[in-house]
Amino acid sequence: MSSHAEHRRIRVDHSALVCKKGCGYFGNPAWQGLCSKCWREDNQHARSKQVEEDRALAERLQREEEAAYASGQQRALSEASATHLGKAEEKRMSQKSRSVPTVKKFFGSSSKPTLGRDATAAQTKPDASGSLGPQPVVESDQATKHFIDFLKTLQKPGRDIFRQCHSFRHSVAYKKDLGAEELTESIQDFYQSLSDHLNTLYKGTPERVEVVMDEVEKYLTLHLYEQTFCPESSDDEVKDLAIQKRIRDLHWVTVQILCAPLNEEIPAVSDTVVKAITDIIEMDSRRVPRDKLRYITRCSKHIIHGVRRTKREAASADDFLPALIYVVLKANPPRLHSNIQYITRFSNPGRLMSGEDGYYFTNLCCAVAFIEKLDAESLNLSPEDFELYMSGQASPDRLLGPGRSSSSSSSLRGGPGAEPAGAGAPQTRGRRDPDLPTGPGVQQEQSLHRPERDLIEWSDGMERSVQDVLEGLQLEPRSPETGSQPPSTIDSENADCEGLPPPLQPQVFAG
Repeated sequence: MSSHAEHRRIRVDHSALVCKKGCGYFGNPAWQGLCSKCWREDNQHARSKQVEEDRALAERLQREEEAAYASGQQRALSEASATHLGKAEEKRMSQKSRSVPTVKKFFGSSSKPTLGRDATAAQTKPDASGSLGPQPVVESDQATKHFIDFLKTLQKPGRDIFRQCHSFRHSVAYKKDLGAEELTESIQDFYQSLSDHLNTLYKGTPERVEVVMDEVEKYLTLHLYEQTFCPESSDDEVKDLAIQKRIRDLHWVTVQILCAPLNEEIPAVSDTVVKAITDIIEMDSRRVPRDKLRYITRCSKHIIHGVRRTKREAASADDFLPALIYVVLKANPPRLHSNIQYITRFSNPGRLMSGEDGYYFTNLCCAVAFIEKLDAESLNLSPEDFELYMSGQASPDRLLGPGRSSSSSSSLRGGPGAEPAGAGAPQTRGRRDPDLPTGPGVQQEQSLHRPERDLIEWSDGMERSVQDVLEGLQLEPRSPETGSQPPSTIDSENADCEGLPPPLQPQVFAG
């Protein structure tokens, strides 16, 4: 690989993956580069400060209201004398109004059956709505049964844990108006309080606490999935569509441009890339954050295996991140932003702070952030070429035949010493000479002749490539050996027919 390609390699600094406060845990772009612990501490500090400001504001408003009430009382006492003079008029009006209820009662007797019918309709309404279609509750019921069976092994603490989880699940399910931030804070606070209780209960056994928290996470997220995944109050769906469109526009980005050490011409490497793409797409079908993280880890391990097979040595972080970006661009996973936010909001925070799941998830967040901010400078391209690629007017591998990489088609561009496409300047369709005139008419004429020129260049290049291959094989024509059988002349007029049987002749039978 050339020095130019090395300069363009996407490098990752380990300090960019860890928490910005230096606690040693993995950070997350969704938390401004902080880990979940530091982010919660800062968030709680900000919330407490906001609570103090709200309390001060409420006290000031209360004092103003009390002052206004006192002034209103004084004004009412001054007006009491004036109201005393109108008692006779009030008495007369009250006597007149006593006849009104009799009229209302006369017309109100027929309204009772109507209320009864409305109450009956209200009672039957839930049954009608429930018969619209079957609900996906099978997985939730299985999760409840599995959770109860697991808690039975804990005996008395298990009953207490189930009571708390069951009560919390129903309290959240009834709060349909909770926003994404409030929902996240509520569930994370429950995780934290339950984890503190379990650490007190099982001192010295953090592995057991982690197992219990995993089961609690599975139970809650399966039951609250419809409410927690892509909440209506969030803009997750809009960002999902934006990222999908962004990845579609970047379809031209190749392994060579990213300098990702993945040689897909090797069958084993190609298989690992396909498996990695399958795993990151399959992540969307899982409903538990831990299961989604497991598929991210599987995808990452396939990528590392492909890099190791390509380089024939251990993969580094500088090798892994470009390869992960390439797999994400090639897969274009569905609802990528929503899945990342779902894991960030409702996963057990301890899993994201450390371990291989946290490391690979942090790299995936970095890859998505890189794709969102990707520009010409990040790929070491000129702004003009980048705009041409993004608009589809040019492609960096336009001259490459199907199934060929830049290294295998060097003879097509000028012999074995030619520079690979990923290492040199990008190849465009018909590079423009700066001395030639430009304008709408010239550009339109060039666009009309561009497909024909591309076809001619590709045909000439393939002819040169085939000729180079034939010359390298050094084929020689075989001379006929002495005494060998002469070539067959079955279609000649002088063909030797001595070995053929005589033709059939018609015979006449005497009647």
